[in-house]
Amino acid sequence: MTRVSKADSPVALYFGEALARYGFGDNHPFGPDRIYAFWQETCKRGLDQRVDVASPVCCSESDLLAFHDAGYLERVKRQSANGEGFLDCGDTPAFRGVFDAGSYVVGTCLDALERILRGSSPRVFVPIAGLHHARRDTAGGFCVFNDIGVLIEILRSRYGIQRVAYVDIDAHHGDGVYYSFEDDPDVIVADIHEDGRYLYPGTGFADEVGSGEASGSKLNVPMLPNSDDRDFHRVWGTVEAFVRAARPEIILLQAGADSIKGDPITHMAFTPAAHGFAAARLCNIADEFCNGRILVMGGGGYSRTNLALAWNDVLGAMLA
Repeated sequence: MTRVSKADSPVALYFGEALARYGFGDNHPFGPDRIYAFWQETCKRGLDQRVDVASPVCCSESDLLAFHDAGYLERVKRQSANGEGFLDCGDTPAFRGVFDAGSYVVGTCLDALERILRGSSPRVFVPIAGLHHARRDTAGGFCVFNDIGVLIEILRSRYGIQRVAYVDIDAHHGDGVYYSFEDDPDVIVADIHEDGRYLYPGTGFADEVGSGEASGSKLNVPMLPNSDDRDFHRVWGTVEAFVRAARPEIILLQAGADSIKGDPITHMAFTPAAHGFAAARLCNIADEFCNGRILVMGGGGYSRTNLALAWNDVLGAMLA
């Protein structure tokens, strides 16, 4: 393996304690230890020596308001102060400091976006990110702020980039992204996930293709429980052709590792190789259409072994 200095790497990786703060306790599936399980494997493979390791960054409230309702932000701030109750109907508990923890996830993704667009690191990986269930006015599924939604809105308002491809291979349907941009023809969504008849949030069926002028700009690929890599490759060609036909200006990948066999809260059976393959293919499309610009977010994954292996296969593919 050829080793390069961090300064020469086209790939940036964000790591730090501020990202670990986004977790719901040591006994929760989305615990603060997830990033450290990933990092241990990163160092074991020597990938930490091949990437530009960057520190997390906090966003401003105005950044959050690019996507979220002001009333919702005020509610999160109140519950962040007392650490009581839930931020949705019962999946996403508040904890003391949750507002700042969520702001670090969003801010880190925005800093990653700036790196990508100025060309210093066209490929960036943020492991604790990809909170695809949060809506504009509520949390959902362990997701307090929707970093992806903020990214898309700021790509338009701050950078003038319109055509965004969002690819999601998390076991759960990215409902917070899909429904927030369902009628937007310039947000291209391709989402492979466990069939909503068997898994939260119960959405993302094949006939959900966008609405109005955006009809046909969204691709949902529900998979039966226990779908494996053969099933993944059976549908991947359709996903890749869909993204390629859109000729995006930037690609966002949510690489949730809860679609790997053995996850404690899902029923899929992919291997980490599927995640590495998807990342490699999307990097190729980014090179062809987007000046290499791709931002990868870790997403879900509740087996620490699975997420460590899958995310590092993704990181390795980004370095290839």
